[in-house]
Amino acid sequence: MITRPAEDPRIGKVEPTLRPILRRLHEIMSSTDDGQSRLDKIVRQISGLMVAEVCSIYLRRQDGSLELFATEGLNPGAVHTTFMKRGEGLVGRCAELKRPVNEPDAQNHPAFSYRPETGEEIYHSFLGVPILRRGETLGVLTVQNKTPREYSDEDVEGLQTTAMVLAEHLGSGAVAGSGTGSTIGIGTNIDTVIRGQPISEGIALGTMFLHEPRIAVTELLAKDPVIETARLETALAELKAALDELIEQGDLAKEGEHRDVLEAYRMFANDRGWQRRLTEAVASGLTAEAAVEQVQNKTRARMLRGAEPFWRERVRDLDDLSDRLLRVLDGQKKGASARIELPADAILVARTMGASDLLDYDRSKLKGLIIEDGSGQSHVAIVARALGIPAVGQAPGIVERIERGASIIVDADTGDIYLRPTPEVVAAYADKVRFRARRQHKYRSLRERAAITLDGENVQLHINAGLQVDLAHLEEAGADGIGLFRTELQFMIASSFPRLERQTQVYRAAIAEARGKPIVFRTLDIGGDKVLPYLRHVPEENPALGWRGIRMSLDRKALLRTQVRALIRAAGSEPLRIMVPMISNTIEIQLVREIIDREFEIIRRRDAVVPSRFYFGIMIEVPALLFQLDEVMRLVDFVSVGTNDLMQYFYAADRGNPRVADRFDPLSAPFLRALASIADAAKRHNVDTTICGEIGGRPLEAIALISLGFRSLSMAPASIGPVKTMILSLDAARSRSHVLGLLNKGLPVIRDQLRQFAEYEGVEI
Repeated sequence: MITRPAEDPRIGKVEPTLRPILRRLHEIMSSTDDGQSRLDKIVRQISGLMVAEVCSIYLRRQDGSLELFATEGLNPGAVHTTFMKRGEGLVGRCAELKRPVNEPDAQNHPAFSYRPETGEEIYHSFLGVPILRRGETLGVLTVQNKTPREYSDEDVEGLQTTAMVLAEHLGSGAVAGSGTGSTIGIGTNIDTVIRGQPISEGIALGTMFLHEPRIAVTELLAKDPVIETARLETALAELKAALDELIEQGDLAKEGEHRDVLEAYRMFANDRGWQRRLTEAVASGLTAEAAVEQVQNKTRARMLRGAEPFWRERVRDLDDLSDRLLRVLDGQKKGASARIELPADAILVARTMGASDLLDYDRSKLKGLIIEDGSGQSHVAIVARALGIPAVGQAPGIVERIERGASIIVDADTGDIYLRPTPEVVAAYADKVRFRARRQHKYRSLRERAAITLDGENVQLHINAGLQVDLAHLEEAGADGIGLFRTELQFMIASSFPRLERQTQVYRAAIAEARGKPIVFRTLDIGGDKVLPYLRHVPEENPALGWRGIRMSLDRKALLRTQVRALIRAAGSEPLRIMVPMISNTIEIQLVREIIDREFEIIRRRDAVVPSRFYFGIMIEVPALLFQLDEVMRLVDFVSVGTNDLMQYFYAADRGNPRVADRFDPLSAPFLRALASIADAAKRHNVDTTICGEIGGRPLEAIALISLGFRSLSMAPASIGPVKTMILSLDAARSRSHVLGLLNKGLPVIRDQLRQFAEYEGVEI
């Protein structure tokens, strides 16, 4: 269909029809015609220039379905009357997969969905490419021919580039109102409250400010590829220099989780593969800006084919880098020396945002952050927490609903976002902010006080940590130690497997930061939703029940041995506590203990310093252990109960699935009886036991845990104050009698009854 010309050594290979298609596309879009007329002209032009008998444009509707908006070759009466359900047919498949669908005989493909009103039964060859903008599918662009044949790579690339240009115009509203009242994309209805997920605690009142990182790419074809190559090289150098300056500034220069995130981000910017693909795209005849966008779209689509959170986060890094590079090419130098101007008390709203983008804003004026698709583990969330900025993620439709300068309230404790709040809501939140300040002052005053109940029961309160930045909270919260140090977070943000020396440095720094307080290191807990990019990952149908935790470590013993060796070296003569995750039986305990003992023996033979005391423990999170507790307790020095995983396995309810995650209450009688059996077995064998899941950080749930016999809880640093306040007002003996009585009554859930007990007894929850 498309033939190649002789290769020009300056610009590489260029399709002869690509230039006229793009040129004509710009002419059509800049015309004064209405949106529908523009789409009709576009399909005619593409059909003629690509020698296709059919060219069609399908656009996404609010419900995710696809509507035929324009066609050349199919029945004109099918326009605005043909709809494809989400994922239906080859068109729906193309939209969902976000990649080209190239079928020589479409009608015999199992996904083919025949629509008689279109008259497409005489066409066999089908090529569809997604119309993507910022990773969002706006629609699908297709061509068809009668003769069965597979379209060439040149055809696919040409149609993809055309779709890229079309996406920019669609995104800018160039065809808004096309057709018969159909609506493209997300609506603009404004609700009073949007519910998201807290990703960095706090409350902020201010005015909306939209984060607009995107530079519209209008010039696609290079007039002089040599000049474009030079522009790209200069921009890349400026980008790297700006990142270096940004990362080394003041409050971000210190070590911590945010620092590791930014270092990984800087490594992405220096990736030679990314730079090579950009250079090749320019050599093909595109402008530097168009090359950035093309590489961004192709790489993004490839990354998003997998469901791993790691790759979703790397997509955000890619988008951030691409946007920053476009700004440099556009002449906008934004780094540490050029902050974006903000109004006073600004609440920044973004669809997505990279970690470094947040640093472009004046933090003296930035009071809050809302990210439509952000999560608590996203890189920007980590940096927001390091900077103390209240932030909420997973806020659907927020970008379409904001109005710059309008008032907004962000409650990053609950995840609630109030758009244009009434004076009453503003007053209520102003009171809440003042109350929160007083409460935090009260918690700080309890920092040096032990968590002892009214009847003299001492409850140890620890924090969960994962990176060095978390350790500063140890002293701030007045915690007794670190009940869970997640070593895998260091592995997840690194671009390659951390060597022995690097691991030793990290663990040594953590021990030093703990200042003599106990710290429990959990060995590598990878698998499920935690994937390392540099380890070969085999897709699993149910990864939460698959090759993860100690199962992976026992199959990759070198990884476990290296980590244990690093921990022993890091501890020096200090006590060392190592805990193993995802244990299912006593055989695994024995195998791990043999590996650890061997590493101790190797170090002793070298006359090196070994820890003064060694404590070996396991996580109880697999229900099978509930039926071998006595055997387990004889093999360990301590246990930690991972209630998050234990509960999801206990009820067969994926905690990452919103449809079932909240269906079962941790204060249900069956689950509490399971926890009671653990506490009783630990007491029989005199084994220290800690609760490490989220429920330990909730005052009401903590009452139940203490009543069952647990005397050590590990939680987020912010939960220490509220839980300690509760403990100081609790009579443990009275609460135990009450809770056991409720469990004996056969109630399915005891939440309401336990709350009534707390209110009656004057327990602060």
